Amino acid sequence: MINQGDGSRRDLFRHAVGDWFDNLLAKAEERVVVREYYRPPGALSEVGFLAACTRCGDCIGICPVRAILKVPTDGGFAAGTPYIDPSYQPCVVCPDMPCAAACPTDALNVPANLWLGLRLGALELDPRRCITFEGTECGVCARSCPVGPTAIGMDDAGHPVIRVEGCVGCGVCVKACVTHPSSLTLSHVER
Repeated sequence: MINQGDGSRRDLFRHAVGDWFDNLLAKAEERVVVREYYRPPGALSEVGFLAACTRCGDCIGICPVRAILKVPTDGGFAAGTPYIDPSYQPCVVCPDMPCAAACPTDALNVPANLWLGLRLGALELDPRRCITFEGTECGVCARSCPVGPTAIGMDDAGHPVIRVEGCVGCGVCVKACVTHPSSLTLSHVER
């Protein structure tokens, strides 16, 4: 990770300290972040979020679909912070993002372009569970998506197609899926 500089000792020292600090921060994050939570849209990286969030609850009360919950007291450093459980109530990614707008700190930010770069989770399809691969028409996942066909659509054969560049990973389609367990799953993404 040492970058090109003027070759001076000062430059070498600056880069060595920078690398050391980056490694220290990564190790601290491993110890501090015991569990990854799905954070409301516009959240900082987990350590930054934990440091910036005042646990005021303003984002929780303003969420129109009541998707934002509070981490219980046994959540360690994350206790009292907002999170989303897509299996309980997924985020619908409101166009005006009232949760981020209500945040008094920079823990949650309204991105300049809502659909560009916003990722709550990474969506995956298991074709072995999806009934369209067995010849049954469905499309519930595509019809339920708040983002629309830029995130998930249907191909010519009637199978769901996830468009990673447009999907925000909100989880609405996961909950709407008619198969049990759902044919769609969410995983965490690095911020």
